[in-house]
Amino acid sequence: MSGIPAQSPGPKPLHVLQLLGSGGAGTGDHVRSLTSGLVALGVKVTVCAPAAAERHYRFADAGARFATLPDGSRARAAWRAHSLASRADLVHAHGMRAGAVAALATRARTVPFVLTWHVRRDAHGPTAPLRDTTERLVARASSVVLGATTDLVDRARRRGARDARLAPVGLAAASPTGDGDAAATRAARSELGADGRPLLVAAAALEPGQGHETLLTAASRWREWEVPPLVAVVGEGPLRPELERRVERERLPVRLLGDRRDARRLLAAADVALSPGAWDGRGLTAQEALRVGVPLVAAEVGGLPGLVGDAAVLVPAAAPDALADAVTALLADPGRCAALAAAGRGLAGTWPTEDHTVAHVLSVYDEFA
Repeated sequence: MSGIPAQSPGPKPLHVLQLLGSGGAGTGDHVRSLTSGLVALGVKVTVCAPAAAERHYRFADAGARFATLPDGSRARAAWRAHSLASRADLVHAHGMRAGAVAALATRARTVPFVLTWHVRRDAHGPTAPLRDTTERLVARASSVVLGATTDLVDRARRRGARDARLAPVGLAAASPTGDGDAAATRAARSELGADGRPLLVAAAALEPGQGHETLLTAASRWREWEVPPLVAVVGEGPLRPELERRVERERLPVRLLGDRRDARRLLAAADVALSPGAWDGRGLTAQEALRVGVPLVAAEVGGLPGLVGDAAVLVPAAAPDALADAVTALLADPGRCAALAAAGRGLAGTWPTEDHTVAHVLSVYDEFA
């Protein structure tokens, strides 16, 4: 026999099941970033999400095992999640849809359940009681709720969460080409047809509450300019047919680009970034705009005022004239644009990084797993 002593096996790596719904509102980007960081630290990660989310975010490329979450039936989705959770040390759900699945999958409470609440989606009319019931079920079933904004933390507590905390969310690192690269900017503007005209970029799912109707009404004001700005909207969703019909009917200077993996590149090429939604939590468009030095005009809602401070122009929500006037004033004032760009970059340098986010989440896992 060899004289080398037997080695004791090392500690078993933590195994986390990440549950994700559609991945909209920046949730998919967050899970992709979190997965990459956790895997790098030796955590075993399984991501369970719709097949479309894997095609878009490529969780497997980040080192995760990917499992498809069935569409349609919540019961089938919960059964799938239950079978995966039984082999994990902890379940981390992102958003209310995934949270409801996780609550059903972990109701025996054999596996800790962490919920990150990314966005607020208010329901009205007949669906309001169901939304309230779902939020209460998920908040009470979770071991801890990590809210993207203070109002979500407060809402989770009102819904009965045993533990609710504000969670830092950092953006992904810049691409190797560099944000603001002159050649990349020219290429992006040319691709969109914005040579020789101002470019305005908004990035939000084509869903109610994201401010797209407000944006199109503002664009009808710019339509009469001799050289109207081009409004490029990144995002996909159920409102696309309705918005397309309006753009065509009113001949608005707007392009609906659908989902784009290069949204950051397009935003970095903009003269002004827009965030007109009726509510915004982490303000991903706002964060990206300030970080790459693009002046931002945003609705004064949710967590945005606290996020951007004086480094952006804030206007009332659902106020197309105020939005149009703010953009018009910025485009006519290069000095103000430059000042906002500098202030935005400075403020962005104080925000949490991806590493901060991963470290915070891992510290939460250590409390429960």
